[in-house]
Amino acid sequence: MYAAQQKEVAPWLQPLWEGLDFAKFPNAILLHGQSGIGKFAFSLELARALLCESAQVSSRPCKQCEACHWFDTGNHPDFIALVPETHRKLLPQAEYESDDSPKKVKPTREDSDAETSDKKEKKNISIEETRSAIESLSIGSHRGGNRVILIYPLELLRPDAANTLLKSLEEPPSNTIFILLADRVDRVLPTIRSRCRLLTAPRPDRSQGLTWLHAQLSKVRGLKVSDADVDAIYDEQGGAPYSVLNSLIARHNKDEKDELSISIQASRYLLQSMSQGVRINWLDAAEKTHKAQYAYLLAAMQRWVSDLQSVNQGGQPRYYPKHLVTLNSLSQVAKTPKLHQFWKSLILARRHENHPLANRIQLEALLSQYQQVFEA
Repeated sequence: MYAAQQKEVAPWLQPLWEGLDFAKFPNAILLHGQSGIGKFAFSLELARALLCESAQVSSRPCKQCEACHWFDTGNHPDFIALVPETHRKLLPQAEYESDDSPKKVKPTREDSDAETSDKKEKKNISIEETRSAIESLSIGSHRGGNRVILIYPLELLRPDAANTLLKSLEEPPSNTIFILLADRVDRVLPTIRSRCRLLTAPRPDRSQGLTWLHAQLSKVRGLKVSDADVDAIYDEQGGAPYSVLNSLIARHNKDEKDELSISIQASRYLLQSMSQGVRINWLDAAEKTHKAQYAYLLAAMQRWVSDLQSVNQGGQPRYYPKHLVTLNSLSQVAKTPKLHQFWKSLILARRHENHPLANRIQLEALLSQYQQVFEA
């Protein structure tokens, strides 16, 4: 994905970068913020800087030394990335097919059975991967400098794997730095949060985010998309430039299996259905969208209902301004108490979005409740 190739720190994250003290860096940081705003690209640049062997600390990463070169080719021996299969393509040219790769962990029968019974398990980091990584920390670093272990997304770490990580954070190995990333910091164990320096990644303001996004899209050869379409998708995705960039590139490359692209298309169909109000065919909507990421669909529903509540109270839509007429029409027939209750249902659903339940059944229940918001 493009985000892994982006070497520069995003402009809205530059102040965060400038506030880092590489001479006195903590053993563990927890970088958290909205998904799709560049946290992963930031963390890779940070890992590169921490492993850089340049004599000038202030100019790291130098991108010229042997350590920087190894990092860029995905072969640095002191960099460990714990990410699920669904996120491995974000890493810089990493090769996971080699049997002797230190970052590859052979799945246990338990893991294999879990993945066979539920493909969602591939979004988690297994306990075996975590244990293997933690055990390797007992050995000195290969190049005598820092060793960096990056974990993303931290909130999807299984409880047993999280406990294994916690033990290492309580007694961190020398010269080992943990870079932990979370989209939802409220889902990270408080005991882990308390042992890290928390860094909040800000979301760019709309003008800054769109300026950056259009600049990146102009570098993609052959990609044709109107500014109006880009702006609309940007708003729909909650102002997450990297998510929009990666989804548009996947669409341009006709990557029909790209999970983010699938989710965006599904969320658009879902919103078209929700715009029908009481006439929504909730069975059809659930049938045609349930294969997308459930968390992504819930987020889209939350943004739509947030705008609907805002218009219902005389305000303006934040995420879907181009649908103001539809939102106005729906707000006039929506039953306010039922709308508020549906909002609470969405919040509750977000708390359990990673539970291995049937997405289709959950969507049907929510969309059926949404229809009732407009019934007389």
